[in-house]
Amino acid sequence: MNVFLAAVLTATAPVVLAALGGLLGSLSGVFNMALEGQLLWGAFTAVVFSHLTGSAWWGVAGAVAATTLYALLLSVPAVTFRADPVVVAVGTNLLALGLTAFLMRRVFGSGGTYSSPDLAGLPTLAGLGLDVPVLGPQSPLVPATFLLVGGVAWWLRRTRSGLRLRGVGQHPEAAESIGLPVSAYRHTVLLGAGALCGLGGAQLALGNVTLFSEGMSAGRGWVAVVAVMLAGARPSLMLGACLLFGAAEALGFRLQGLGLPQQAADAAPYLITLLALVLVAAARRKETA
Repeated sequence: MNVFLAAVLTATAPVVLAALGGLLGSLSGVFNMALEGQLLWGAFTAVVFSHLTGSAWWGVAGAVAATTLYALLLSVPAVTFRADPVVVAVGTNLLALGLTAFLMRRVFGSGGTYSSPDLAGLPTLAGLGLDVPVLGPQSPLVPATFLLVGGVAWWLRRTRSGLRLRGVGQHPEAAESIGLPVSAYRHTVLLGAGALCGLGGAQLALGNVTLFSEGMSAGRGWVAVVAVMLAGARPSLMLGACLLFGAAEALGFRLQGLGLPQQAADAAPYLITLLALVLVAAARRKETA
């Protein structure tokens, strides 16, 4: 049971980090659909910096910095120039897919997958002297992810700046009328979402595994978008939706080991997430009927 729980937490952490960024963007009034591309860019840059420096922690720092900068491609058009954030987000997602494939051949000299014994992965909690049996051989970013969700939930409910962020998203004209810098709030949140996706990408590429493959985000950013849609403004529901995906992915790996075809195992988490979205949407319609 502990092994399965550890697998669930490992699978969930990158999705939770991306979804947390999307949730904050939604609360600020900008629905962020760029999470898939940002998560992929974070994974790629984490491996690049780890490869260049020989340090996984520099890989994490590089991924956070590079993905924060990448988030400007959404933030500036959507907030400063008031472009449609959905259109801009789709463009940045496609750019990340093509750019990582192109740069992979320039940096690593090959396409497909890059893996090397010299590539530094994140240490485990046990390797740092923090052996927690229920967590298994996790990287420190996994427990940090769940602590971060709790911290953000507290911040949104208990602090003046968190309440102001909600106000900016719900009534931007009223917020501007009392002197709140709406654009500054939105820029900050979208760049923060980029940092979170960079952290999620680093966990995906250096914590869950130690490699980069083209398109390795594999729809996790879209699952994060779905989790935001399911959650509304509640971080706890967002976390629950991400845990559902993580449990389905861990179960798919288990079933694959028992003989389930790989394609079915890979599809299971996304089918379950889609089913959850349909059921929640149906329940909401029934409530409003």
